[in-house]
Amino acid sequence: MTLDELSALINRSLFADLGYTDEQGRPNIRRVFCVWHRGLGRHLISTNTGSAHVQSLLQNGSTCLYFADDAAFEGLCLYGKAVIHTDRPFKELLWNPGDEKYYPQGIDDPDYCVTEFVAESARFYRYDGKGTLSAAELAAFDADKQFENGYAKHTGKT
Repeated sequence: MTLDELSALINRSLFADLGYTDEQGRPNIRRVFCVWHRGLGRHLISTNTGSAHVQSLLQNGSTCLYFADDAAFEGLCLYGKAVIHTDRPFKELLWNPGDEKYYPQGIDDPDYCVTEFVAESARFYRYDGKGTLSAAELAAFDADKQFENGYAKHTGKT
């Protein structure tokens, strides 16, 4: 798969699987709504500060993020670190009208945060082959990118 094909896979995905290790050392996976991307290597996820996965990621930021298209038999597993943001610029970027039902105190609700996934390497597959990407390859592809709503970019929907 080319880097542009991997980017298209990410952009047409609404969800990704977030893998992490909890405080008891157990592997965990969470399905997360993930449409904000900066190229291949950086992804934003809005979530609850008090959630178990955020609390685990604050203790151990090592994680993976997996995007897949089952119908096309394509997958991309990114390995890296999670950074938890509670600062307003990140929260504003992902805030949508109606989010008050999840965060009653609005954008400044202390239970609202943004998890930024930062990839350090990747492994991908498709029916016609598989491959790996290094941190340098990810950084080179992402060098001129800004955070964008990939789903809206791919579909024209917001």
